[in-house]
Amino acid sequence: MNKQSFSVNKISVAIAVYNEEDNLSNCLNSIKDLADEIVIVDGGSTDKTLDIAKKFNAKIIRTGNPQIFHVNKNKAIDAASSDWILQLDADEVVSEELSSEIKKTTSLKSNINGYWIPRRNFFLGRFLTKGGQYPDYTLRLYKRGQGRLPAKDVHEQAVVQGKVGYLNNPLLHLRDKNFSRYMERFNRYTDLLANQLKDGGVKLNTVSFINYVLIKPVIWFFKAYLRHRGYVDGFPGFVFALFSSLRFPVAYFKYWSHDKN
Repeated sequence: MNKQSFSVNKISVAIAVYNEEDNLSNCLNSIKDLADEIVIVDGGSTDKTLDIAKKFNAKIIRTGNPQIFHVNKNKAIDAASSDWILQLDADEVVSEELSSEIKKTTSLKSNINGYWIPRRNFFLGRFLTKGGQYPDYTLRLYKRGQGRLPAKDVHEQAVVQGKVGYLNNPLLHLRDKNFSRYMERFNRYTDLLANQLKDGGVKLNTVSFINYVLIKPVIWFFKAYLRHRGYVDGFPGFVFALFSSLRFPVAYFKYWSHDKN
């Protein structure tokens, strides 16, 4: 019988933050028994975010607040010194089951350099189960020096060198506890998408108008709400599918507005 080899490996938790006083305590409490090191890159918070980080003896790096927040996530990843890095967002919580699985997985001697983690997304009072929102796999755990973010898009995944595997227990994403919070993120994301349309050289004409205002939103809503059964999640599932599809025309009109000014 083959025996698995174990080793003691340390884990760094890397987080980029900006005004996260409402979320950071829950996040850090969930990993205080998992992390050997907490690295927090702050984009200039004006609330109590840094006070909370100091209570957990985090290594704090202060910097600016770039539009593509993954720039700051990379700074946290680069500053981490442990064998493994778990990159989190401030509104995410590591369950006890996931924490135990991470400890066990990183203690094994293996040629796997990174792991995809399933994620449960909280939206308007419930965790979404359909609409393409679960399991929402995200590549967050990797050996130091083997994983990094491209820092080109808000929804991108890390790039890990070598083999990757999958964990079983989900990460809890407590992202949108109310509609106002969702709209703040929606506004930031459509600003970024509008800039991407400009940088990508999308021309403001009849063809692009039909594509972004009519075709893309209809196709996306059909996929999220019907094909991926977003209707199972009730009203939150409908709202998520609707506004996810509306990001295309909203970003297009923002791009049009900026181009005219």
